Amino acid sequence: MNAVISRTTQIIDLGLIDYKEGWDYQTKLFNDILTKKAAQEKTPNYLLMCEHPNVYTLGKSGNEKNLLLPLEQLTDINATYYPINRGGDITYHGPGQLVAYPVIDLENFFTDIHKYMRTLEESVIQTLAEFGIEGTRIKGLTGVWLDPDRSPRKICAFGVKTSRWVTMHGLALNVNTDLNYFKNIIACGIDDKDKGVTSMEKELGHPVDMKEVKEVLKTRIVELFEMDEERS
Repeated sequence: MNAVISRTTQIIDLGLIDYKEGWDYQTKLFNDILTKKAAQEKTPNYLLMCEHPNVYTLGKSGNEKNLLLPLEQLTDINATYYPINRGGDITYHGPGQLVAYPVIDLENFFTDIHKYMRTLEESVIQTLAEFGIEGTRIKGLTGVWLDPDRSPRKICAFGVKTSRWVTMHGLALNVNTDLNYFKNIIACGIDDKDKGVTSMEKELGHPVDMKEVKEVLKTRIVELFEMDEERS
């Protein structure tokens, strides 16, 4: 265990940031926490929030065949591609999608990865409820879904990496996302024609204020993890 437990969490809004730049920044914070843990020092926690330009990312357990477009054609749709070190399969990030990356030491909160994932899901479910959307879970499938019994649609994807209870990567909530980009992948490796992808904009029939969604999601994550917020 840590020498000193700290739930102080710095909230950092990165705005629209290149995926690789954001990944490198996460990695720097992640490695810094691991270094402090090794020295038995108090470890910091961070919650990064951002959007990315169009990009497809493939988790370490994923299959590149789930990208349905040849790599050389990605420039035609103004997109990039990265195999990365999170769990899960392939997903899309782009403008209008709210991404949250908790880079935290779970020993400051609780040491349970299942609970960690379910708590992140719950933060999204509660956020959607604030906007009149009923999000839920589907047994055996990570993520937040709508209408699972009749017309299941994923609205938020998750993929994380952990080492010595330190986390990185996180969640991607479709707010005003261009859903056409999902047509180029088998999202999260789920090849099921009955399961689709959706966004808050599509469900509500109008664009949603990203700043408002960001504030609600940040608040829910802080509350559910009982973080002590430190703004940046």
